[in-house]
Amino acid sequence: MLKRYLPLIFLVIATLFLSINVKAEDQEGAPKLAYFTLEPDLTTNFYTKGKNLGYIQVRIDIMVADSKDLPVVEHNQPLIRDAIVELLGKQTEDTIKSLAGREDLRKSLVKIINDLLLPETGRAVVADLLFTKYMYQ
Repeated sequence: MLKRYLPLIFLVIATLFLSINVKAEDQEGAPKLAYFTLEPDLTTNFYTKGKNLGYIQVRIDIMVADSKDLPVVEHNQPLIRDAIVELLGKQTEDTIKSLAGREDLRKSLVKIINDLLLPETGRAVVADLLFTKYMYQ
């Protein structure tokens, strides 16, 4: 009985190996996503109602579309950090504390960073941005 199914088993195994090799070859040529963490954390204050100051501390991971762009982001890290601190400092308490405001900030930062890096690279480098730490007081 085993002899009857043996050719079928070999055919299935061979098909699996071929499909795995084809997928591996396709992935080798594709650009690989990579992350760059801005360290140390960024801390700044924001506008609040009344006399109290509000503080925000964030850790940001920048996702680039191709790992070859990591040196560009690292080289321009001071410029990126300055733009982030400037944007966060202009925000109101309602924007900082709301989830919708946080999402708007994330999208704005992606656009701002891409605009900053566009003259140097000639294309959009940042694919996305993640707040891995987001604390406010």
